[in-house]
Amino acid sequence: MEVVHKIGRRKTAVARVYVSQGSGNITVNKKDLNDYFTTATLQYKVKQPFTLTENEESYDVKVNVYGGGITGQAEAIRLALSRAMCEIDAENRSILKPEGLLTRDPRMVERKKFGQKKARKKFQFSKR
Repeated sequence: MEVVHKIGRRKTAVARVYVSQGSGNITVNKKDLNDYFTTATLQYKVKQPFTLTENEESYDVKVNVYGGGITGQAEAIRLALSRAMCEIDAENRSILKPEGLLTRDPRMVERKKFGQKKARKKFQFSKR
C-alpha cells in the first residue's frame, strides 16, 4: 500500500494526513499523539475513525496541522483520517457516515461588524 494523503478542516484548523501501512503510530507535527493532545477526549477524537473501523494497530499516521485551537485541530484530523479510511476501503464509508465523521462542519466564527461591539452584540443604546 502506498501513502494515502487527505485533508481535513474545522473552523480555521487545517490538517494534512499521510496514512501508510504500519503498527499504529500517530505523529502530529513531529510529536507523539499523547504529547500533542494531552487530554483523553482529544486523543479519543483523533483515534475514533480507527476504533470504529477496527484498524487501531494497522496504520501509521503522520499529521501536519496548523490554525485554530486544539479542539478544532483534533476534529480536523478526525475528518482527514475518516476520508483516508474511506479511500483505503470503500466499505468503511457505511460505518463512518452514520456517525457523522465524513461531514465537514461548516460552523465558523461570525465576523465583527462595524458600529457594533461584536458580531451581534451592539453598543449600549441611550435614549437621552
